[in-house]
Amino acid sequence: MSEQLTTKDFFGKTSVKQKFEELLGKRAPAFMTSVLQIVASNELLKRADPTSVYHAAATAATLDLPLSNNLGFAYLVPYNDRKSGRQLAQFLIGYKGFKQLAIRSGQYRTLDAKIVYEGQKIDDESFQGFHFEWDKKISDKVIGYASNFKLLNGYESTFFMDADSVHRHGKRYSQTFKNGKGLWTEDFDKMALKTVTKLHLNSGDAPLSVEMQKAVITDQSVIHNVEGTEIEYIDNQADNADPEETSKERELQRIANFISSAMTLEQLELVDEHVYDFGLVEMYESRKQELYRKSA
Repeated sequence: MSEQLTTKDFFGKTSVKQKFEELLGKRAPAFMTSVLQIVASNELLKRADPTSVYHAAATAATLDLPLSNNLGFAYLVPYNDRKSGRQLAQFLIGYKGFKQLAIRSGQYRTLDAKIVYEGQKIDDESFQGFHFEWDKKISDKVIGYASNFKLLNGYESTFFMDADSVHRHGKRYSQTFKNGKGLWTEDFDKMALKTVTKLHLNSGDAPLSVEMQKAVITDQSVIHNVEGTEIEYIDNQADNADPEETSKERELQRIANFISSAMTLEQLELVDEHVYDFGLVEMYESRKQELYRKSA
């Protein structure tokens, strides 16, 4: 049984070696070594089901992203699945990973994300998008995070989330953050930049290559097959959650999904009375401005 093997033993199997060679060619041995080093350096990953490590690593290899906590392209994150009683490895993509895939797609001139400090964001009611003056910083207080991309055809888009919204997002979708652990706790800004970038790319406003679609779908999941097509988002499953709070979270997610998928201003206005109650004002205004520019 694979669960009786260590990850090192599992990666020694001929079929596993052949799969990585198929995906990476001559780079396969170095990639596999880096995965084993990551596992060896983390006590929780050492206990993780080797198949979950393999599937996450194979997805990273398919996307041609290095797995490394230091590089910031993609990560292996341990997760204790209480329902099954198993330790699993989650696949997580970093900000640099999304940026790399965007540039590689051949459609983007630039894709960047920045921390926004007090004084740098200027309120703009002209429907021309968010306005930032980066030299106007007046303190070290972080007020939010911004993502911007420019396409080769000249199209440009900006997305902004205030700091409180990003914090709530992290708490909502990461059990480890709720427990004061993991990447959200260790480097909040890095995860915030990744989050605003992912939400921007997944807003319906950005062209997504097949690789970028796969990245958005598999991010923060446990992957159950080597092709990366069977996934489970277990990190945001509620544990003894309050039913009323769970209902609110589901409604918030429903409205957020509606905002991001709205194709016309008329559609978007159907939820305008709810955005203040659910703290989605910035997301709503961002989508509104994007749709306004498209209809102009």
